[in-house]
Amino acid sequence: MAEIKFEITKELGVISENAKGWTRELNLVSWNDREPKFDIRDWSPDHTRMSKGISLTEEEMTQLVELFNARDEEDSFE
Repeated sequence: MAEIKFEITKELGVISENAKGWTRELNLVSWNDREPKFDIRDWSPDHTRMSKGISLTEEEMTQLVELFNARDEEDSFE
């Protein structure tokens, strides 16, 4: 299996942390020297290992935020 090259170009924030110290984060990540994308996934404390996640273009992230903000009060988890 080919090695995947990645670079976290900007750490945007931690969403949550599990009992083993891994953090679910929103970052800008360049995969295989491509343009950075918004990326949500779990990372080990030293950022050398990661879980499966999702990468979004700026347009996709904008649409996600718009969908989240437009949800009905009934759709809220509170």
